[in-house]
Amino acid sequence: MSHPREISPGATYMITRRVLRRHLLLRPDAAITQLLVYALAVSARRFRIEVHAFCAMSTHLHLVVTDVNGVLPRFLQFFHRLVALGTKVLRAWEGPVWDHEATSVVRLLTRAAVVEKIAYVLANPVAAGLVRHAREWPGAKVDVRELGCGVLRAARPVAYLDPENPQWPEEVTLPLALPPSVEQDSLDDFRHSVAASLKEQEAQAHAALQQQGRRFLGAERVSKISPYERVTSFEALGERNPTFAVGRHQGDARRIAGAAVRAFRASYRAALERWRAGVRSVVFPAGTWWMRTFHGASVTDLGLLV
Repeated sequence: MSHPREISPGATYMITRRVLRRHLLLRPDAAITQLLVYALAVSARRFRIEVHAFCAMSTHLHLVVTDVNGVLPRFLQFFHRLVALGTKVLRAWEGPVWDHEATSVVRLLTRAAVVEKIAYVLANPVAAGLVRHAREWPGAKVDVRELGCGVLRAARPVAYLDPENPQWPEEVTLPLALPPSVEQDSLDDFRHSVAASLKEQEAQAHAALQQQGRRFLGAERVSKISPYERVTSFEALGERNPTFAVGRHQGDARRIAGAAVRAFRASYRAALERWRAGVRSVVFPAGTWWMRTFHGASVTDLGLLV
């Protein structure tokens, strides 16, 4: 049994979803970029998800978002399904698109964590040895200068989506929102912090590649690789599955967050044990999503039952 996950309105997350067996199905080109941006904009508007950062690698997607209404699982189901079905059409691909491992969802509890994870998302193509600087990545992404003020925009993909269906508008736009931990008047400071963290991570990637005697592949070569190939380098998966991040040098915040996660899980499991015993009046802890959504269980919310 997997650990229960707290889903709370207003929470900010870093989300990662991987392609099956590290196939390069999302290799950047005009059609796949259009699909990804369109799918993200439609899905985010539908479920009122605020998008802060985005980077589509050939083998996986990274997002940093805020779940305004506490419906993250609904958003992920809709968005990932839309991307998968569109990718199957564009790549003439049979079988699953996404890896069998669960989507990684890391809650960002501090401004420091938001800064570090956004920089991490943007730096991903550099860390992978693909381009020297994040801005050179040819795939769907958000640039540092667009944080909190840019707009994602895409026309409806010709493949897969029915133009007669009103849920697929001809063009969609999605403004990039500021994370709730950042005030509007501190936008410049926030961008500066992300840019500094990004620069640090790029420098670390440069040093690592130099030490390994490797060179960056370059945007042109990245775009020419077959999407049906697979990454063959070793990557350990499933060893760590963090549920939250507080940023470096945040020891007190990490201890408090860890205690809160343990308390939620203990309360949830105690309530679930009573539910399985037939006690339908049991109250689950605030943040319980599955039992409330699919079984109508009562959930504590700031002292109220919902």
